[in-house]
Amino acid sequence: MRIKWLITLCTAALTSTAATGALAATDFPVRPIQVVIPFQPGDTDNMLRPFLERMNEFLKQPMVLQYKPGAGGGVGAGAVVTSAPDGYTLVGTSPGSIVVVPLANEEVKYTPEDFTPVAALSEGGLMIVVPSSSRWKSIDDLVKYSKSHPETITFTSSGALGITHLLAEAFTNTAGVKWRHIPYKGSAPAITALLGGHVDMASTAIAPAQAHIQAGTLRPLAVFGETRLKAYPDVPTLKELGYDIGSPTYYGISAPKGTPPEVVNKIYEAAKQVSDKYGDEIAKNLATFGAQPMVLGPQEYKDYLQGQKALFSATIQKMQ
Repeated sequence: MRIKWLITLCTAALTSTAATGALAATDFPVRPIQVVIPFQPGDTDNMLRPFLERMNEFLKQPMVLQYKPGAGGGVGAGAVVTSAPDGYTLVGTSPGSIVVVPLANEEVKYTPEDFTPVAALSEGGLMIVVPSSSRWKSIDDLVKYSKSHPETITFTSSGALGITHLLAEAFTNTAGVKWRHIPYKGSAPAITALLGGHVDMASTAIAPAQAHIQAGTLRPLAVFGETRLKAYPDVPTLKELGYDIGSPTYYGISAPKGTPPEVVNKIYEAAKQVSDKYGDEIAKNLATFGAQPMVLGPQEYKDYLQGQKALFSATIQKMQ
């Protein structure tokens, strides 16, 4: 009888715990949600804020941004990995911070699998640019010259083993050419070096180059994404030019591994509702940074990040 009583008691306790957990997920959220931005203000947050600032309308709780920059996004992302998987702590993610940083830095201990992707929110353009005075008017011009003058062309990026560097290396692997990388600490000094004639071209995010493109001092040759950007409809993608390097850069939000699916889906649905209601307004905002809305659900965002991991892992291996 005593054994039967203990079994009944344990079963009741487990049922009660499960019910409490289900109730917590159903009631989510009941307090503000913290979103860690692993970069300085004015960087990745520009790709996320148009959504995050409006999601409180549908979640009935504010999304509070907390900035934790450092190590290319590794400091902030690393802090979120150890947070409770309850949906109240999220991290703003990019392929650079969540995929490239742990691949390129052995001191970073997390992997993309330590996060639960919640939603992609926007696509930020990355492109290859040259000075307007450059002899190269197109990617084909550049590739032809590169093949006849191997390892003489220099390019810059926002930093060694960063996403702009690795995407350029992935392109050279696909195109069968070799360039020399001259890294700078950040996008602004890289663009300054390009304008000063210290390097031949740059692999860059659009935002730091946009004013110079609009002023006519820089010429974009191609974007890395799979489709043309609405802000630059005349700039072709590398993929449409015949180079199999269609690699869009999606910015989004992720949660610690183990966050309940019900909670993840609630946050994603709020992002989707924001897109449905405020999509045109958000598109205009993001266009000022050369970006555009791109809302993907948890599984689609996870598949995208896994694809990025495969691409950059192979690129780094070829560089060694």
